[in-house]
Formats: sequence, C-alpha cells, structure tokens
Amino acid sequence: MERRNLNPPGMKFPGMSQGVLKGDLIHVSGQVSLQEGKVVGIGDPVAQARQCFANIEAVLQLAGATLDDVVALRCYLVDAEYYQAYAGVKNALFDANPPCGTAVIVKGLLSPDFLMEVEAVAQISTR
Repeated sequence: MERRNLNPPGMKFPGMSQGVLKGDLIHVSGQVSLQEGKVVGIGDPVAQARQCFANIEAVLQLAGATLDDVVALRCYLVDAEYYQAYAGVKNALFDANPPCGTAVIVKGLLSPDFLMEVEAVAQISTR
C-alpha cells in the first residue's frame, strides 16, 4: 500500500507531515489555530475551532477528500469551558453525518495561545 505525505503550502512543519494518506485512510495531524504561521483568534475559542477545521480541510483536499469523509475526531482542550465553542463549530460542519469523537482536557499545548488542537481521520472510500 502506497503512503503519501500531505503538506499544504504554508503548513509544513519540520519533522512531521500534516497528514498521511495510506490506502483509503487519511490521518490528519493535530491542527491548531495557525494560518501562515500566525495564531488566529487569540483568546477566541470559536475562531480557533474554525481555523483548526479549515486547516484539517486543507490537508484533506490534497488527497481529494472533504470534511464529509471524516470518520473520527480528537480534540484536546486546555480548559473545559472551550468545549461548547468547539462543539458548536463541529456540529455546524457535521450536522448531517457526524463522525465519532473524543474530547480531552489537557494541561497545555505547544503555545499558551492555543486553546485547542484537533486531529482527524478520514476514509475516502466511504463516498
């Protein structure tokens, strides 16, 4: 089975791929609210959730997939108070066919400006 690394322009990070396509599965690395290397929505969990999903979508597009192909999500939140903002954005994006998911409260992320990090798994053969 062929493996393909997925790194959208402006999202490359040394030592890791933003996503990996192997077979019909796409594993998307945890995405934070970065756009062109700058934090989006400092202190705003809704803006950060939207950017996390925009980044996931950019990775999926490289494999010809969309958010409709997502089968699982994992969200790491630095505070439980941000869950409603994350869930609101997620539910708006996946209202018809929601993926399974996990949300975990963590002590912190790579930068104190990040309120959440979201990972995804998509399966492109499910269309």
